Amino acid sequence: MGIKAHTPPKTNRFNNRKNMPVLGATQRAAFERLIKADVLPLRTGALAIKRGMTAVYNPESGERIPCTVLQLEQNQVVHLKTMRTHGYFAVCIGAGEQNPKNVTKPQLGHFSLQGVSPKRHLQEFRVKDEKGLLAVGQRVTADWFMVGQYVDTKADCNGQGGGSRVYPGKKMAGRMGGQRVTVQNLKVLQTDGERGLVLVSGAVAGPKGTIVMIQDAKKKPWPNVPLPPSPAEINLELRKEIDAKLGDAPKEAQKAEA
Repeated sequence: MGIKAHTPPKTNRFNNRKNMPVLGATQRAAFERLIKADVLPLRTGALAIKRGMTAVYNPESGERIPCTVLQLEQNQVVHLKTMRTHGYFAVCIGAGEQNPKNVTKPQLGHFSLQGVSPKRHLQEFRVKDEKGLLAVGQRVTADWFMVGQYVDTKADCNGQGGGSRVYPGKKMAGRMGGQRVTVQNLKVLQTDGERGLVLVSGAVAGPKGTIVMIQDAKKKPWPNVPLPPSPAEINLELRKEIDAKLGDAPKEAQKAEA
């Protein structure tokens, strides 16, 4: 006879019709949905240090605009993620210098294999396709962002409390803060490539000295800037140069013998 459940499972209202695509749970399927939604930036982002806030004046209207000063410190491409190997495209950016003595042996081997110096901070930035990939070792400076474009920033907000507990008599519910906060659609007001400074309008989460992730805004049109050559294009150019040199080598040898 068997035992029948009093509460049988309910049918799911999603994908319950005919000729409906089945939602995939793989990482590749999720990446394809993001591509269709057009929410992945075309370019990689960068890591910056929050130096504080100041204000600039609009020369046309005389308006005082509060802004946050972000400084890029030795941003360099450390690793690349590709669709064939990892299921999505991403660029791993490293920032800041780190003493090799303070780096674990697996990380030190990874840095030496990629041919870059040890970095203090690492962050992965997703990009839409292979055109957004940069060559390993390429540096990203403040000139990567254009004046007038919009960016999104991510940083950890201030944590309140004494650390492990709330002191008696303190007028607060408990320890709060410390979560990652995203501030969208901040306009780039000024850039300084020599000092690595980027001034964005408004406030950015976190105290002074915190690490801020900055990337092209998702809810604004992508900036109209020429994309750098991809690693495949760079390798193709290098291969052409090597082939040209190898082709000229026999001719030079014949001239020397003559």
